[in-house]
Amino acid sequence: MRKAVIAGNWKMHMTCAETRVFAAVFRPLIADLPNDREVVIAPPFTSIPTLCRHLEGAGVQIAGQNVHWEDQGAYTGMISAPMLLEHGVSHAIVGHSEPRKYYSESDEQINLRARNAQRHGLIPILCVGESLDQRESNETERVIHRQIEQGLEEVDPTSLIVAYEPIWAIGTGKTCAAEEANRICGLIRGWVGNPGVTVQYGGSVNPATIDDLMAQPEIDGVLVGGAALDPVSFARIANYQEPERM
Repeated sequence: MRKAVIAGNWKMHMTCAETRVFAAVFRPLIADLPNDREVVIAPPFTSIPTLCRHLEGAGVQIAGQNVHWEDQGAYTGMISAPMLLEHGVSHAIVGHSEPRKYYSESDEQINLRARNAQRHGLIPILCVGESLDQRESNETERVIHRQIEQGLEEVDPTSLIVAYEPIWAIGTGKTCAAEEANRICGLIRGWVGNPGVTVQYGGSVNPATIDDLMAQPEIDGVLVGGAALDPVSFARIANYQEPERM
């Protein structure tokens, strides 16, 4: 059975001081987490050392919110895989809809990021998803298939997480129906070509929706935004109620 991965993306939130407070509250709340799941948190780069230090031994893995395709060079504001590895980071988010939108990241660039992450032993969390216009135009499957096809060229499908994040559900309070999210996650698994690949759902995930989402057989975890900033809320998500598989 695939292990569930509960990941939180803090985006541009949390100072080091706020990170210390979060860790102090969060740590005891996940002390008895079932061993069929793992927790990953992607803090801002400045908070990575603080979070690593204060969650050491708690079984939480740390992710970078992005990673460059080069190991060093004249890339102002970027972060490299060796820089992340120096602090014990294990995962890297690539292809999130916000860099795609605000910084015009292409599928080709995202692919280079994922490949370089794997070269250094990082597990890429590849985000894919459609806009509201694309969904209403019945282009959801075409768009995501293209993102998978181009984003995963020469990427090892056995060391990978894919996160389905419908853009129209990120930060809007709208959640894709669990059954539809399950259908898309199943398609993604087939397109990746690895039955064992972890496929997450992301898009306004919160404590009220997590149990229903995790009851779906094709959903192997979640990528959480706003609800991951509250340690109590995120702990409830990590401690979702295990559904009975049919």
